[in-house]
Amino acid sequence: MPIDPAVAIGAEIGEVNFAWTSSDVLLYHLALGAGPDELRYTYEQDLVVLPTFATVAANLRVFDPPAVSFPGVEIDLAKVLHGKQEITLHRPIPTSGKAVARSRIADVFDKGKAAVVVQEVAVTSSSGDPLWTARSSIFARGEGGFGGSRGPSDRVEWPSREPDFVFETPTLPQQALLYRLCGDRNPLHADPAFALAAGFDRPILHGLCTYGIVARVLVNEFLDGDPARVASFATKFAGVVFPGEMLRIRVWRDDGRLLVTTTAVERDDAPVLADTVLVPTS
Repeated sequence: MPIDPAVAIGAEIGEVNFAWTSSDVLLYHLALGAGPDELRYTYEQDLVVLPTFATVAANLRVFDPPAVSFPGVEIDLAKVLHGKQEITLHRPIPTSGKAVARSRIADVFDKGKAAVVVQEVAVTSSSGDPLWTARSSIFARGEGGFGGSRGPSDRVEWPSREPDFVFETPTLPQQALLYRLCGDRNPLHADPAFALAAGFDRPILHGLCTYGIVARVLVNEFLDGDPARVASFATKFAGVVFPGEMLRIRVWRDDGRLLVTTTAVERDDAPVLADTVLVPTS
């Protein structure tokens, strides 16, 4: 049985000690498409760190494709898509540092034709100070039906009005090839044959790359380019992006939060990110 919730839920996945430098931060920002007009992201002088760097920091030195093999969970990588991602920042991410990541399986849900595995990672500095907590879910096609809970509804209540702001930002044809240098070597993002076997006619962009691109736009447009003003940032991955496509980002201000949707312009505004919520610091 590929999924056993009795074994999986609450299982400690392990502890990872890791480090990063300003060069890693610069590479990450370049992989998100930051350029010469954003020197706070692309030049070591007065460098700041986007909060989504938290999604790659522990895996920068990982060069093998990821495996979905945890206690009670064994899933074929070709069946896996990223479902959701959330980061809560406890303090601004430093431009270099050492940290410890402690991971566990927070929950497993049975969606019938698919399974959802929720992983939580708590990261502290080498001196023990909390840095960030990340929760991510993976959507495994064909792995449901094991008799588990479907899980709670987590849809965001959306304003009925038109968006307050609309932005468009491009992705690069080589974006996935750049982003994979930040640690995610899943061949789905580089190998046409692997992508075809997974059901896509060509390699797709990492969902976390799109997540980072949108974070960059929001920080620039609403937070004066200051990532330290982000308290949390969450999204649901609603569809794929093919490298080179234009992203359309719609934003609503709502009770101090930013509610965001992202679509692919060239495919008739096909949904890419949904239920995206950025909560600024108070």
